[in-house]
Amino acid sequence: MKLVVIIAILPWSVLAGHYQHSCLNKEVIDHSYYSLCYNEKHEQSQWTEHKLNKSLISGLQTRTNNFREDPKITSGSAGSRDYRGSGYDRGHLVPAGDMKENYTSMSESFFMSNMSPQKPGFNRGIWRVLEEEIRSWVKNTELIVLTGPVLRSGLDQIKGISIPDQFYKIVYHPQSGRMIGFLLNNEYSRTPLEEFAVSVNEIEQLTGIDFFSNLPLEVQNKLESQRNYREWIEALNLSW
Repeated sequence: MKLVVIIAILPWSVLAGHYQHSCLNKEVIDHSYYSLCYNEKHEQSQWTEHKLNKSLISGLQTRTNNFREDPKITSGSAGSRDYRGSGYDRGHLVPAGDMKENYTSMSESFFMSNMSPQKPGFNRGIWRVLEEEIRSWVKNTELIVLTGPVLRSGLDQIKGISIPDQFYKIVYHPQSGRMIGFLLNNEYSRTPLEEFAVSVNEIEQLTGIDFFSNLPLEVQNKLESQRNYREWIEALNLSW
């Protein structure tokens, strides 16, 4: 699977809209440091996008753990109590560890619109490993990261919240012109991360989402066909 990350100095709300991705229900929400597309049918976001930089991951803000409904979701987001007794974690899409710059960035990462049902062994295992790996790529560069569940009809639910079988991350490094995606099953795994690397084209086919739709088609085709993990790492090393 592949990831995409970006670094920003200004709050995300100032920079939102630079890249565009299709939103199947048309409700795109901009928070201070990330954006999301909320899917009411599945009661979770179908994608989130945030820019990642050293300032965001090296801040001193600790976890707020104030899980709560997202007041910007017009139809009302899922609530924290909806997960109670389900056996599933409230899994972050935009990681709390990416939002350490200040209280606002951290607190907004605990909106329930930023959560998706994840098996504990997945959320606290390979998913966390992937999040930490992406943060290790942020040195003197910046990344754009998109994250989401693979949503489809027929998924099991808890109180109206669909339980995804798979999750993806897309990481884009504009400086090197490289992009990579990752696709993981919602289950415990000890498989090396590079085995999960996929092209963004593959994620688009699974999700029906057109990522980076405002880039020229030839640029999209070049970026979204990349899937080689080792080439991705080499490109990052050169940029450092």
